[in-house]
Amino acid sequence: MGFALSHYCCFLCVIVLFPLLCKCEDTFTYSRATYYGSPDGLGTPSGACGFGEYGRSVNGGNVGAVSRLYRNGTGCGACYQVRCKIPNLCADDGMKVVVTDHGEGDNTDFILSRRGFSMLARPNMAADLIPYGVVGIEYRRVPCRYPGSNIFFKVHEHSRFPDYLAIVMLYQAGQSDITAVDIWQDSQAWRGMRKSYGAVWDMPNPPKGPVSLRFQASGRGGQKWVQLKNVIPRDWKAGVAYDSAFQLDY
Repeated sequence: MGFALSHYCCFLCVIVLFPLLCKCEDTFTYSRATYYGSPDGLGTPSGACGFGEYGRSVNGGNVGAVSRLYRNGTGCGACYQVRCKIPNLCADDGMKVVVTDHGEGDNTDFILSRRGFSMLARPNMAADLIPYGVVGIEYRRVPCRYPGSNIFFKVHEHSRFPDYLAIVMLYQAGQSDITAVDIWQDSQAWRGMRKSYGAVWDMPNPPKGPVSLRFQASGRGGQKWVQLKNVIPRDWKAGVAYDSAFQLDY
């Protein structure tokens, strides 16, 4: 009887607590958001993440700068669901924003592009929301999705062939942070790239020939190394983005 009762109690705990634990992972955080102006309402190509033009137009220009979520650049490229809290004016689902910059506002966690800010509103009500300037929001991290696209490794414009290589990852799907990047050396050993700034990783005197690398993706499921062979050609060029033929899904 005692054995059966203990098993019943364990089963009851699983039934009651498991949904709560799952829900905890998706809890919204309350904060505030504002927006910045730009001629076209999109993002800025000079954002602190180092994305360039990608940082202006990715996700339809629904991008933003963050403060504490920037995490010294580790937060670059992360996706968040953001929704404002003004009844009858804010859309129920809000919008998805991609982090492309760092910035601090009036006790805000997000400084959105004007287009992104307008997407917080219900249909045809953006003109009523914009004058608020700053709004109360709730947000949570969500997976990034880029249907039909692989991760691209862009050789940053500051690179100088063949003596200095800087790279940034574009169109990274999933919900993981990139916490390390290594390059395979001629001596058959991994050599770590330096976190330059934002999402940019660099290395002076990179190995000659095609570039094979690995990166560490860290997320809810722990840390995992992803290894890609010859992902950047031997005659790489600054400003060019190379298709990795690989995509994250976690």
